[in-house]
Amino acid sequence: MTEPTKNTSVLITGVGGQGILLAGELLLRVAANAGLDVKKSEIHGMAQRGGAVNAHVRFGERVYSPVIEQGTADVILSFEVVEPLRWAHMAHEKTVCLVNDQRIQSLTTATGMQTYPANVAEELSRLFGDRLHLVDAKKHAEDLGNVRTVNVILLGMLSKFMPFEEAAWQKAMEQRIPAKLLEINQKAFALGRSMVA
Repeated sequence: MTEPTKNTSVLITGVGGQGILLAGELLLRVAANAGLDVKKSEIHGMAQRGGAVNAHVRFGERVYSPVIEQGTADVILSFEVVEPLRWAHMAHEKTVCLVNDQRIQSLTTATGMQTYPANVAEELSRLFGDRLHLVDAKKHAEDLGNVRTVNVILLGMLSKFMPFEEAAWQKAMEQRIPAKLLEINQKAFALGRSMVA
């Protein structure tokens, strides 16, 4: 493992039911297993109704707050394509943005109270440039045979930007994921890692 030189802040965002909280817990376990100080904060919102959900995970030698301050997120990991636009104020000039290219209509857009933003991919590209990694993780998860592995595919992508060996992620999955689902999630994780050069 390469020692981080400062605290690392990862914002994980999406909508309820996408496995955001599990992804945050796995990242927390990896960092804690490495002996780092790690803090996590979760906002569940209306998770059961497709509402916004996010998790802040921060780790390093000494972390005093679990909440990521504006302009300090090192990575934005988004399970839905429009969420990074909502959270762009959390990014700095080197923030990596990993995004599942999936539109999930909120209650307000589905009922016509609001309009789903147009040209989302173009706007994300403008904001993040070559630090944007936009993938159709849902399609890849379906190809694997389990659509619920979207979160672990994205976590595999995230792992390429984190200072931990692959074995540390495998250990965290073994600790947290039920045995009957471990193999499919290991495949999803490996697939996600393969998507990032």
